[in-house]
Amino acid sequence: MEGDHLISSVAWSRVGYQGEPGAYSEEASLAALPDATTIGFPTFSRVFDAVASREIDAAVLPVENSLGGIVQEVMRLAENSHIDQVESLWEPTMILAARLREALGLAGMTVAQTLPFRDKELMKRALDAAGIRTPYHVSTTEVAGVREAAARIGYPLIVKPIAGAGSASTFRVDSSQELENVLPLLRHVNEVSVEEFIDAEEFTYDTICAGGEPLFENMCWYRPRPLVARSLEWVSPVTLALRDIDVDYVAGGRSMGRAVLKALGFTAGFTHMEWYRRPNGDVVFGEIACRPPGARTVDVMNFSTDADLFQRWAEAVTRGAFSEPVRRTYNAASITKRAEGQGHIRRIDGLSHLLTEYGDAVCAMDLLPIGSPRRDWMQTLLSDGIVFVRHADLQSCIEIADRFATDLRLYAG
Repeated sequence: MEGDHLISSVAWSRVGYQGEPGAYSEEASLAALPDATTIGFPTFSRVFDAVASREIDAAVLPVENSLGGIVQEVMRLAENSHIDQVESLWEPTMILAARLREALGLAGMTVAQTLPFRDKELMKRALDAAGIRTPYHVSTTEVAGVREAAARIGYPLIVKPIAGAGSASTFRVDSSQELENVLPLLRHVNEVSVEEFIDAEEFTYDTICAGGEPLFENMCWYRPRPLVARSLEWVSPVTLALRDIDVDYVAGGRSMGRAVLKALGFTAGFTHMEWYRRPNGDVVFGEIACRPPGARTVDVMNFSTDADLFQRWAEAVTRGAFSEPVRRTYNAASITKRAEGQGHIRRIDGLSHLLTEYGDAVCAMDLLPIGSPRRDWMQTLLSDGIVFVRHADLQSCIEIADRFATDLRLYAG
């Protein structure tokens, strides 16, 4: 790692900007990457395309200007089209959606209300002030700051981006030597959170809200927890939506989830929270986003309820109520599959036997066909395929999901 900052520009030799040579954007590019060759483009979209096609290695853009341009374009569209609401599915566009709502005079989360959902440090400070148990945490932009935080918090610990999504670029660190090995992997991250590692089971608390109150609540059980699933290639991660969320085992997480929504002032929309349950029953907050969960978890929730929760989300933010009740009828699970070996999918074993035994419980299946190139399991949560199952009985659903996790095998070569 070069210098004191986390971010490194070692591989960025060609940097793009929007504008003509000599523009402020080119000056900013050279200030950030003084050894790079700068290339100007006429529009922001052309810059994005150049990054995607690897015509350039990186881009320096004035964020406020680019967001402002999008807001202005939407405002022009609104002159001739009625816009009921603006929502976002994607973590990086949460703030943009809030700015659009403010500009259009629409109800919903403001920029100020959205910021704590994007910045994990702001989030945890607000919850600390509300008396909600969070992992001990420190944010920093400096390598020295990471080392100091680790010394203060102690090992094991977690290092992750301050504005990340899911478990991307998230690392468990068990020693100072492991920390030194992880630091180079965070060169692309501007600011990280160094946190206490919570040794516990991991669950979600998901809601669709209107008027500051949940209209629908869901709880999923991660098996195993995502940090483990993202560390071991042979694991088939299972996400299981629970039919009965009134049981004592998850009551603490549900109560904490409601308290988190109140503390952060959430009003209307979809939320996705992750939390930990320790062996002694204590619950600890993980993080929360004001968007639906990813990795097709909403599909799991839909199979659990026989409802279209994307439609219910739209109803909540435009009408303030559901057109009909949503009931959890089943326990439902997704099982993500990763092929063994590299190259192209050559064969799929165990599927016909599993379908003979559990076919009535299978809701949907999306496996890469024979001959398809295997996906990079570190870059996608869906990997090489996914199976959805459900059953009214929890233990039966667990058994079925575990069988698909262990007995369904994809091979690449």
